[in-house]
Amino acid sequence: MQTLAQFLKEARINKNMMVREVAAALQIDQALVSKFESGARKPTRKQLQQLAVILSVNESQLNILYLSSKILYELAHEEDAFEVLKAAEDQLRFLTNSLKEATNQDDELSSIISALDRAKEQLHQFRELDSYRIAQALELEYTYESNRIEGNTLTLRETDLVINEGLTISGKSMKEHLEAINHAEAVELVKDLVQNKTPFNERVLLQLHHLILKSIDANNAGKYRSVQVMIKGSKHLPPQPYLVAKQMEDYFIWYQKNKKTMHPVLLAAEMHERLVTIHPFIDGNGRTSRLVMNLILLQHGFVIANIKGDNSNRMAYYETLEHAQTEHSKLKFLKFVAQSELDSLNHYLKIVGSK
Repeated sequence: MQTLAQFLKEARINKNMMVREVAAALQIDQALVSKFESGARKPTRKQLQQLAVILSVNESQLNILYLSSKILYELAHEEDAFEVLKAAEDQLRFLTNSLKEATNQDDELSSIISALDRAKEQLHQFRELDSYRIAQALELEYTYESNRIEGNTLTLRETDLVINEGLTISGKSMKEHLEAINHAEAVELVKDLVQNKTPFNERVLLQLHHLILKSIDANNAGKYRSVQVMIKGSKHLPPQPYLVAKQMEDYFIWYQKNKKTMHPVLLAAEMHERLVTIHPFIDGNGRTSRLVMNLILLQHGFVIANIKGDNSNRMAYYETLEHAQTEHSKLKFLKFVAQSELDSLNHYLKIVGSK
């Protein structure tokens, strides 16, 4: 099996690129690229993502080679290396199957997933009835509800006037206006990412968050937090800032391992919960987490899961999140997200089916 270093060198040669050209694209010294190809140095996670684009190779394959080389480095001189790997494999198999087992054991969640799959089949029959006006209306509702969850007081009509007419609403703060505009731009980015089949990675996450805080908190837009934060009204305490980078690296590793095996709706829910639990940003974590969830749903042919911002749904949303974060049981949250997606799918089918 090829090493990461061998793979990178072969991919560069196949791309007909010189070492200096790769270095220029990465904006690093060409000596460092040579070290990547000799195995003397390893790229960072960010450089790995950039190399996948520059060399036109599969990011997941690069990630596998990167992680396997890290494991090899740790175990190369251990006498019990093979036993350690076997034990780790058994533990990993247990962890990755635990969610599937929980799903299979819960009749209610299994029923919702089955209903989602049937509704998705119906959705394909109505795709030709899609229209810009329907999409625009549903996306507007999503922006309104997602902001309402976070305390934005603009009404649906006022949100429409701010986004589509460029009007200023008397008595409403500039921040609330910007939240509506920014979220609408983030939804457009999500649609572009889906259209262009852009894989979800750290760069995409930071782009989405940058749009959410753009012109509201420019210093923190698209950046992980460097201070400790607390979540108002929650018992969950997010990790210390020095742990955020490592936990976010683990977040994307988990995604790469599970993105092809989990049901897309459960994958989307997991990525939402895991991100908001890490709480990597000063502000905008909720909105960004829901955008990530919906990016994954749209990538797999589902519709936007529009979690309502009224008191009843908002409390249910926060309570199921809190339960996942403090009781280490995600079943309630998975059910909540799955049901929200099913409601959104049925709402969409009702609209296009009545045309």
